[in-house]
Amino acid sequence: MSGTSLDGLDLVAVGFWKMDEKWHFHIEAAKTIEYSAEWKNRLKNAPEFSGLELIQLHTEYGRFLGTETKKFIKKTGIKPELISSHGHTIFHQPEKGFTFQAGSGFEIAVVTGITTVADFRSSDVSLGGQGAPLVPVGDWLLFSEYEYCLNLGGFANISFEKGGKRIAFDICPVNIVLNHFAEKQGFSFDKNGELGRKGKVNTELLRKLNQLDFYHNSPPKSLGREWVEQVFMPVLNDFEIPDVDKLRTVYEHIAKQIAGTIGRGEGTGGGEGGGEGGGEGGGEEKMLVTGGGAFNTFLIELISGKTAVELIIPANEIINFKEALIFAFLGVLKYRGEINCLASVTGAKCDSSVGIMYFSINI
Repeated sequence: MSGTSLDGLDLVAVGFWKMDEKWHFHIEAAKTIEYSAEWKNRLKNAPEFSGLELIQLHTEYGRFLGTETKKFIKKTGIKPELISSHGHTIFHQPEKGFTFQAGSGFEIAVVTGITTVADFRSSDVSLGGQGAPLVPVGDWLLFSEYEYCLNLGGFANISFEKGGKRIAFDICPVNIVLNHFAEKQGFSFDKNGELGRKGKVNTELLRKLNQLDFYHNSPPKSLGREWVEQVFMPVLNDFEIPDVDKLRTVYEHIAKQIAGTIGRGEGTGGGEGGGEGGGEGGGEEKMLVTGGGAFNTFLIELISGKTAVELIIPANEIINFKEALIFAFLGVLKYRGEINCLASVTGAKCDSSVGIMYFSINI
Protein backbone atom coordinates (compact mmCIF):
# COMPACT_ATOMS: atom_id res chain seq x y z
CA MET A 1 0.00 0.00 0.00
CA SER A 2 1.26 3.47 -0.91
CA GLY A 3 -0.73 6.51 0.16
CA THR A 4 -1.10 9.95 -1.37
CA SER A 5 1.03 11.52 1.37
CA LEU A 6 4.07 9.56 0.04
CA ASP A 7 5.27 8.61 3.51
CA GLY A 8 6.39 5.20 2.32
CA LEU A 9 5.48 1.71 1.17
CA ASP A 10 3.49 -0.32 3.71
CA LEU A 11 4.07 -4.08 3.68
CA VAL A 12 2.00 -6.33 5.91
CA ALA A 13 1.80 -10.13 6.20
CA VAL A 14 -1.62 -11.04 7.54
CA GLY A 15 -3.51 -14.27 7.98
CA PHE A 16 -7.30 -14.48 7.55
CA TRP A 17 -9.76 -17.14 8.63
CA LYS A 18 -13.50 -17.46 8.95
CA MET A 19 -15.10 -18.90 12.05
CA ASP A 20 -18.79 -18.90 13.05
CA GLU A 21 -19.58 -16.88 9.91
CA LYS A 22 -17.24 -14.08 11.01
CA TRP A 23 -13.90 -13.11 9.51
CA HIS A 24 -10.84 -12.84 11.76
CA PHE A 25 -7.27 -11.72 11.09
CA HIS A 26 -3.82 -11.72 12.63
CA ILE A 27 -0.93 -9.54 11.57
CA GLU A 28 2.19 -11.72 11.33
CA ALA A 29 4.67 -9.00 10.35
CA ALA A 30 4.59 -5.43 9.09
CA LYS A 31 7.05 -2.86 7.84
CA THR A 32 7.08 0.60 6.25
CA ILE A 33 9.81 1.31 3.73
CA GLU A 34 10.61 4.97 3.27
CA TYR A 35 10.90 6.03 -0.33
CA SER A 36 14.25 7.16 -1.63
CA ALA A 37 14.37 10.76 -2.82
CA GLU A 38 14.31 9.45 -6.39
CA TRP A 39 11.16 7.35 -5.94
CA LYS A 40 9.43 10.09 -3.99
CA ASN A 41 10.13 12.62 -6.74
CA ARG A 42 9.06 10.25 -9.52
CA LEU A 43 5.76 9.40 -7.87
CA LYS A 44 5.11 13.00 -6.91
CA ASN A 45 5.81 14.30 -10.43
CA ALA A 46 4.19 11.41 -12.31
CA PRO A 47 1.02 13.39 -13.21
CA GLU A 48 3.22 15.57 -15.42
CA PHE A 49 4.90 12.64 -17.20
CA SER A 50 4.50 11.85 -20.89
CA GLY A 51 2.65 8.68 -21.83
CA LEU A 52 5.94 6.87 -22.44
CA GLU A 53 7.36 7.97 -19.08
CA LEU A 54 4.17 6.93 -17.29
CA ILE A 55 4.21 3.42 -18.76
CA GLN A 56 7.89 3.12 -17.83
CA LEU A 57 7.07 4.23 -14.26
CA HIS A 58 4.19 1.74 -14.05
CA THR A 59 6.49 -1.11 -15.04
CA GLU A 60 9.53 -0.11 -12.98
CA TYR A 61 7.47 0.70 -9.89
CA GLY A 62 5.77 -2.70 -10.18
CA ARG A 63 9.22 -4.30 -10.30
CA PHE A 64 10.22 -2.27 -7.24
CA LEU A 65 7.09 -3.44 -5.37
CA GLY A 66 7.81 -7.03 -6.30
CA THR A 67 11.45 -6.77 -5.24
CA GLU A 68 10.64 -5.19 -1.86
CA THR A 69 7.91 -7.77 -1.26
CA LYS A 70 10.32 -10.59 -2.08
CA LYS A 71 12.85 -9.19 0.41
CA PHE A 72 10.11 -8.91 3.04
CA ILE A 73 9.05 -12.52 2.45
CA LYS A 74 12.63 -13.76 2.75
CA LYS A 75 13.31 -11.80 5.93
CA THR A 76 10.09 -12.85 7.71
CA GLY A 77 10.14 -16.45 6.51
CA ILE A 78 6.43 -16.21 5.76
CA LYS A 79 5.22 -17.89 2.58
CA PRO A 80 2.08 -16.10 1.37
CA GLU A 81 -0.54 -17.70 -0.81
CA LEU A 82 -1.48 -14.39 -2.35
CA ILE A 83 -0.20 -10.83 -2.76
CA SER A 84 -2.54 -7.83 -2.92
CA SER A 85 -1.19 -4.54 -4.19
CA HIS A 86 -2.99 -1.22 -4.19
CA GLY A 87 -0.15 0.53 -5.97
CA HIS A 88 0.23 4.31 -5.92
CA THR A 89 -2.55 6.57 -7.20
CA ILE A 90 -1.38 8.87 -9.97
CA PHE A 91 -4.76 9.97 -11.35
CA HIS A 92 -8.21 9.70 -9.81
CA GLN A 93 -10.96 11.34 -11.85
CA PRO A 94 -14.02 9.05 -11.63
CA GLU A 95 -16.25 11.86 -12.91
CA LYS A 96 -14.32 11.50 -16.19
CA GLY A 97 -14.44 7.70 -16.02
CA PHE A 98 -10.88 6.84 -15.07
CA THR A 99 -8.48 6.19 -12.21
CA PHE A 100 -4.89 4.97 -12.37
CA GLN A 101 -2.70 3.29 -9.77
CA ALA A 102 0.93 2.75 -10.80
CA GLY A 103 2.61 -0.57 -10.09
CA SER A 104 2.25 -3.38 -12.63
CA GLY A 105 0.71 -6.52 -11.17
CA PHE A 106 2.46 -8.54 -13.88
CA GLU A 107 5.84 -7.41 -12.57
CA ILE A 108 4.96 -8.24 -8.94
CA ALA A 109 3.74 -11.73 -9.87
CA VAL A 110 6.80 -12.48 -12.00
CA VAL A 111 9.36 -11.11 -9.52
CA THR A 112 7.83 -12.93 -6.52
CA GLY A 113 6.44 -16.02 -8.23
CA ILE A 114 3.20 -15.49 -6.28
CA THR A 115 -0.29 -14.85 -7.64
CA THR A 116 -1.05 -11.14 -7.26
CA VAL A 117 -4.25 -9.09 -7.16
CA ALA A 118 -3.91 -5.45 -8.25
CA ASP A 119 -5.81 -2.60 -9.95
CA PHE A 120 -8.66 -2.64 -7.45
CA ARG A 121 -10.36 0.60 -8.48
CA SER A 122 -10.77 0.62 -12.28
CA SER A 123 -13.66 -1.82 -12.68
CA ASP A 124 -15.81 0.01 -10.13
CA VAL A 125 -15.23 3.27 -12.02
CA SER A 126 -16.28 1.46 -15.21
CA LEU A 127 -19.49 0.52 -13.40
CA GLY A 128 -20.17 4.19 -12.74
CA GLY A 129 -18.72 4.21 -9.22
CA GLN A 130 -16.17 6.42 -7.53
CA GLY A 131 -13.65 3.57 -7.26
CA ALA A 132 -13.24 4.74 -3.67
CA PRO A 133 -13.26 4.28 -0.82
CA LEU A 134 -12.76 0.50 -0.88
CA VAL A 135 -11.69 -0.02 2.73
CA PRO A 136 -15.32 0.00 4.08
CA VAL A 137 -15.79 -3.67 3.15
CA GLY A 138 -13.00 -4.44 5.62
CA ASP A 139 -14.50 -2.04 8.19
CA TRP A 140 -17.78 -3.91 7.87
CA LEU A 141 -16.40 -7.46 8.03
CA LEU A 142 -13.32 -7.01 10.26
CA PHE A 143 -14.08 -4.03 12.54
CA SER A 144 -17.84 -4.24 13.04
CA GLU A 145 -17.60 -3.49 16.78
CA TYR A 146 -17.14 0.22 16.01
CA GLU A 147 -20.00 2.49 14.94
CA TYR A 148 -17.62 4.57 12.82
CA CYS A 149 -14.25 3.90 11.20
CA LEU A 150 -12.28 7.07 10.43
CA ASN A 151 -9.04 7.04 8.47
CA LEU A 152 -6.76 10.07 8.64
CA GLY A 153 -4.35 9.63 5.76
CA GLY A 154 -3.74 11.90 2.79
CA PHE A 155 -7.49 12.40 3.00
CA ALA A 156 -10.00 11.75 5.77
CA ASN A 157 -12.57 9.12 4.96
CA ILE A 158 -15.29 7.59 7.10
CA SER A 159 -17.34 4.40 7.07
CA PHE A 160 -20.53 3.51 8.98
CA GLU A 161 -23.85 1.70 8.83
CA LYS A 162 -26.98 3.59 7.83
CA GLY A 163 -30.36 2.18 6.90
CA GLY A 164 -28.96 -1.34 6.80
CA LYS A 165 -26.27 -0.37 4.29
CA ARG A 166 -22.59 0.44 4.55
CA ILE A 167 -21.97 4.08 3.70
CA ALA A 168 -18.53 5.61 3.22
CA PHE A 169 -16.94 8.60 1.54
CA ASP A 170 -14.02 10.98 1.61
CA ILE A 171 -14.53 13.93 3.94
CA CYS A 172 -11.66 16.36 3.31
CA PRO A 173 -7.90 16.54 2.71
CA VAL A 174 -5.66 15.92 5.72
CA ASN A 175 -1.98 14.95 5.50
CA ILE A 176 -1.66 15.85 1.84
CA VAL A 177 -2.12 19.51 2.90
CA LEU A 178 -0.63 19.39 6.41
CA ASN A 179 2.57 17.85 5.04
CA HIS A 180 2.76 20.53 2.37
CA PHE A 181 3.02 23.29 4.98
CA ALA A 182 5.34 21.26 7.20
CA GLU A 183 7.70 20.69 4.25
CA LYS A 184 7.79 24.44 3.58
CA GLN A 185 9.24 24.81 7.09
CA GLY A 186 11.79 22.04 6.62
CA PHE A 187 9.87 19.13 8.17
CA SER A 188 8.49 16.02 6.46
CA PHE A 189 5.31 16.24 8.58
CA ASP A 190 3.85 18.22 11.47
CA LYS A 191 4.75 16.00 14.43
CA ASN A 192 1.97 16.05 17.05
CA GLY A 193 0.59 19.16 15.36
CA GLU A 194 3.28 21.30 17.00
CA LEU A 195 3.50 23.67 14.03
CA GLY A 196 -0.27 24.00 13.78
CA ARG A 197 -0.64 24.86 17.46
CA LYS A 198 1.45 28.01 16.94
CA GLY A 199 -0.93 29.56 14.42
CA LYS A 200 -4.21 31.44 14.63
CA VAL A 201 -7.47 30.56 12.91
CA ASN A 202 -8.36 32.97 10.11
CA THR A 203 -12.16 33.02 10.18
CA GLU A 204 -12.58 34.31 6.62
CA LEU A 205 -10.28 31.60 5.20
CA LEU A 206 -12.09 28.99 7.28
CA ARG A 207 -15.44 30.19 5.92
CA LYS A 208 -14.24 29.99 2.31
CA LEU A 209 -12.83 26.48 2.78
CA ASN A 210 -16.06 25.28 4.36
CA GLN A 211 -18.03 26.72 1.42
CA LEU A 212 -16.29 24.59 -1.21
CA ASP A 213 -18.83 22.76 -3.37
CA PHE A 214 -17.54 19.27 -2.52
CA TYR A 215 -18.70 19.61 1.09
CA HIS A 216 -22.27 20.21 -0.02
CA ASN A 217 -22.41 17.18 -2.30
CA SER A 218 -24.14 14.05 -1.07
CA PRO A 219 -22.28 10.72 -0.96
CA PRO A 220 -20.97 8.78 -2.75
CA LYS A 221 -18.05 11.11 -3.27
CA SER A 222 -14.27 10.88 -3.27
CA LEU A 223 -11.27 13.18 -3.46
CA GLY A 224 -7.97 13.08 -5.31
CA ARG A 225 -4.74 15.01 -5.55
CA GLU A 226 -6.11 16.92 -8.55
CA TRP A 227 -8.94 18.43 -6.49
CA VAL A 228 -6.49 19.61 -3.82
CA GLU A 229 -4.25 21.27 -6.40
CA GLN A 230 -7.01 22.81 -8.51
CA VAL A 231 -9.62 23.72 -5.87
CA PHE A 232 -8.35 23.61 -2.28
CA MET A 233 -4.87 25.12 -2.53
CA PRO A 234 -5.93 28.13 -4.66
CA VAL A 235 -8.20 29.23 -1.79
CA LEU A 236 -5.25 29.13 0.61
CA ASN A 237 -3.00 30.89 -1.88
CA ASP A 238 -5.47 33.79 -2.17
CA PHE A 239 -4.81 34.78 1.45
CA GLU A 240 -1.70 36.79 2.27
CA ILE A 241 -1.32 35.56 5.83
CA PRO A 242 1.51 33.63 7.53
CA ASP A 243 1.76 29.96 6.56
CA VAL A 244 1.43 28.98 10.22
CA ASP A 245 -2.00 30.64 10.31
CA LYS A 246 -3.01 28.87 7.10
CA LEU A 247 -1.92 25.60 8.69
CA ARG A 248 -3.88 26.27 11.88
CA THR A 249 -6.96 27.17 9.84
CA VAL A 250 -6.68 23.93 7.86
CA TYR A 251 -6.57 22.00 11.15
CA GLU A 252 -9.77 23.73 12.24
CA HIS A 253 -11.35 23.01 8.88
CA ILE A 254 -10.51 19.29 9.10
CA ALA A 255 -11.92 18.97 12.61
CA LYS A 256 -15.11 20.84 11.70
CA GLN A 257 -15.72 18.78 8.58
CA ILE A 258 -15.26 15.48 10.44
CA ALA A 259 -17.42 16.53 13.39
CA GLY A 260 -20.00 18.00 11.04
CA THR A 261 -20.22 14.75 9.10
CA ILE A 262 -21.25 12.95 12.27
CA GLY A 263 -23.37 15.75 13.70
CA ARG A 264 -25.44 16.23 10.55
CA GLY A 265 -26.69 12.68 10.89
CA GLU A 266 -24.70 11.41 7.92
CA GLY A 267 -23.56 8.68 10.30
CA THR A 268 -26.05 6.98 12.59
CA GLY A 269 -23.72 4.61 14.37
CA GLY A 270 -25.62 1.63 13.02
CA GLY A 271 -28.32 2.00 15.66
CA GLU A 272 -32.06 2.03 15.11
CA GLY A 273 -33.80 5.28 14.32
CA GLY A 274 -30.78 7.34 13.28
CA GLY A 275 -31.11 10.69 11.58
CA GLU A 276 -30.29 14.20 12.67
CA GLY A 277 -27.96 14.62 15.57
CA GLY A 278 -26.06 11.42 14.87
CA GLY A 279 -23.15 12.77 16.92
CA GLU A 280 -25.16 12.86 20.13
CA GLY A 281 -25.37 10.09 22.66
CA GLY A 282 -23.02 11.02 25.48
CA GLY A 283 -20.02 9.26 23.98
CA GLU A 284 -21.79 5.89 23.71
CA GLU A 285 -20.84 5.57 20.07
CA LYS A 286 -17.25 4.66 19.28
CA MET A 287 -15.13 5.71 16.34
CA LEU A 288 -11.98 3.81 15.41
CA VAL A 289 -9.31 6.25 14.22
CA THR A 290 -6.42 5.02 12.09
CA GLY A 291 -3.94 6.38 9.55
CA GLY A 292 -0.96 8.65 10.16
CA GLY A 293 -3.20 11.44 11.44
CA ALA A 294 -4.10 9.32 14.48
CA PHE A 295 -0.62 10.14 15.85
CA ASN A 296 -1.26 13.88 15.50
CA THR A 297 -2.31 14.73 19.06
CA PHE A 298 -3.38 18.27 18.17
CA LEU A 299 -5.69 17.05 15.41
CA ILE A 300 -7.18 14.36 17.65
CA GLU A 301 -7.79 16.96 20.39
CA LEU A 302 -9.61 19.21 17.93
CA ILE A 303 -11.81 16.42 16.57
CA SER A 304 -12.56 15.06 20.05
CA GLY A 305 -13.52 18.52 21.27
CA LYS A 306 -16.13 18.93 18.54
CA THR A 307 -18.01 15.63 18.80
CA ALA A 308 -19.53 13.48 21.53
CA VAL A 309 -18.44 10.27 19.80
CA GLU A 310 -15.65 8.47 21.67
CA LEU A 311 -12.45 8.33 19.62
CA ILE A 312 -10.65 4.99 19.90
CA ILE A 313 -6.95 5.05 19.02
CA PRO A 314 -5.86 1.40 18.56
CA ALA A 315 -2.41 -0.18 18.76
CA ASN A 316 0.21 1.32 16.46
CA GLU A 317 0.16 -1.75 14.24
CA ILE A 318 -3.51 -1.15 13.39
CA ILE A 319 -3.04 2.62 13.01
CA ASN A 320 -0.19 2.17 10.56
CA PHE A 321 -1.28 -0.88 8.62
CA LYS A 322 -5.10 -1.08 8.72
CA GLU A 323 -5.45 0.11 5.13
CA ALA A 324 -2.80 -2.31 3.87
CA LEU A 325 -4.29 -5.28 5.73
CA ILE A 326 -7.75 -4.47 4.35
CA PHE A 327 -6.42 -4.43 0.80
CA ALA A 328 -4.91 -7.83 1.57
CA PHE A 329 -8.43 -8.85 2.65
CA LEU A 330 -9.95 -7.46 -0.56
CA GLY A 331 -7.48 -9.66 -2.44
CA VAL A 332 -8.63 -12.71 -0.46
CA LEU A 333 -12.27 -11.96 -1.28
CA LYS A 334 -11.38 -11.53 -4.96
CA TYR A 335 -9.46 -14.82 -4.92
CA ARG A 336 -12.55 -16.53 -3.45
CA GLY A 337 -14.84 -14.91 -6.03
CA GLU A 338 -16.75 -12.95 -3.39
CA ILE A 339 -18.06 -9.38 -3.34
CA ASN A 340 -15.41 -6.93 -2.17
CA CYS A 341 -16.81 -3.60 -3.38
CA LEU A 342 -20.16 -2.17 -2.29
CA ALA A 343 -22.34 -0.06 -4.57
CA SER A 344 -23.79 1.67 -1.50
CA VAL A 345 -20.30 3.06 -0.87
CA THR A 346 -19.03 3.88 -4.37
CA GLY A 347 -22.28 4.61 -6.21
CA ALA A 348 -21.62 1.95 -8.85
CA LYS A 349 -24.43 0.19 -10.70
CA CYS A 350 -23.98 -2.93 -8.58
CA ASP A 351 -21.82 -4.64 -5.97
CA SER A 352 -18.81 -6.32 -7.53
CA SER A 353 -15.59 -8.25 -7.00
CA VAL A 354 -12.88 -5.78 -7.98
CA GLY A 355 -9.22 -6.32 -8.79
CA ILE A 356 -7.31 -8.12 -11.54
CA MET A 357 -5.64 -11.48 -10.91
CA TYR A 358 -2.07 -11.84 -12.16
CA PHE A 359 -1.15 -15.50 -11.89
CA SER A 360 2.38 -16.57 -11.04
CA ILE A 361 4.49 -18.03 -13.80
CA ASN A 362 6.95 -20.79 -13.04
CA ILE A 363 10.24 -19.91 -14.68
